[in-house]
Amino acid sequence: MTDASKTDAPDTDERVKEMSSFRRSLIRPELGGMVGTIAVFVFFLLFAFDSGMFNSQGVMNWSIVSAQFMIIAVGACLLMIAGEFDLSVGSMIGFAGMMIAVFGVVLGWPMWITIIITFAICIAIGAVNGYIVVKTGLPSFIVTLAFLFILRGFTIYIPQTLENKTIIGGIRDAAEGDWLGAIFGGKIGGGLFEMLGNAGVIATFERGSRMGEPVVDGIPMMIIWAIALIVFGHVLLTKTRFGNWIFAAGGDSEAARNSGVPVNRVKILMFMFTAFCATVFATCQVMEFGSAGADRGLLKEFEAIIAVVIGGALLTGGYGSVLGAALGALIFGVVQQGLFFAGVESSLFRVFLGLILLGAVILNTYIRRMITGER
Repeated sequence: MTDASKTDAPDTDERVKEMSSFRRSLIRPELGGMVGTIAVFVFFLLFAFDSGMFNSQGVMNWSIVSAQFMIIAVGACLLMIAGEFDLSVGSMIGFAGMMIAVFGVVLGWPMWITIIITFAICIAIGAVNGYIVVKTGLPSFIVTLAFLFILRGFTIYIPQTLENKTIIGGIRDAAEGDWLGAIFGGKIGGGLFEMLGNAGVIATFERGSRMGEPVVDGIPMMIIWAIALIVFGHVLLTKTRFGNWIFAAGGDSEAARNSGVPVNRVKILMFMFTAFCATVFATCQVMEFGSAGADRGLLKEFEAIIAVVIGGALLTGGYGSVLGAALGALIFGVVQQGLFFAGVESSLFRVFLGLILLGAVILNTYIRRMITGER
């Protein structure tokens, strides 16, 4: 080889250039969620430590709120990684809850049949969403925006037609003793918390009919469902071939198709899973409150997307983490309840959402440029 050819050759091939550990840590999708979680907890430990936010009842309060966000964030995360959005999630929550009320209370069906039929209807609607998107090539946010209005309209129309009202109660009574209702509306660990209360580890009621009982008498199924879905989503995404298909479908769908990935099937299944998560949320919610309302689920679709973006997912698809989305949801729950404990005006929660979304998008854009090498 001549001296000239040596001079012209690049010193190092860009494809095999070693990446520093610091740079590698920066492109982890969970990074933003980890930093945000630490910052939020430090802030409230400093300014709301003595407010009751971190006693047993306070922890349970923000854990339940976080669990609500986590359930819908898992579905939204996998769908966004697959390169799509679902803006009908909030309306799906209200619709599913109302279907449970109509079938179980108005029509008097057994609650386990009611829940199964509601899940089947909502998952089928998710499949229709996905089918329209993949077959027409329309943007998913347009298709699901249409279903946002369709489902919300039915959620208002059906109870008004049947009962002349938009709130239907009696769900807790209808679910009394039902085995499937208990899976969504019960609690576990009651004996353990009673033992902790007797030992003085957690607080007990000091007066009233519940005097001596622990203020926290079990872990609600909402939290159990959130943990189960996070574990399922993380394992699916990181340990299975289908998880690789999800990344491929969102990263470069044409290249994925050429490689044999069933992109259309992957996307339809992710729409169905998002509908499943929304129905889990709705079922747990109506079991907790004992009623269904036509206004339930408002803005939840945007809160789910924000949680996923905070957790490191790219809006362009092909990149993200279920654990990051779970951390984003945890930040939501802690801040929403923390502002109350800190005595801050609750309307500032929306200001926080806007600011943290803007910061997360800017950070994710920087990360995307690092990954792709864009300038």
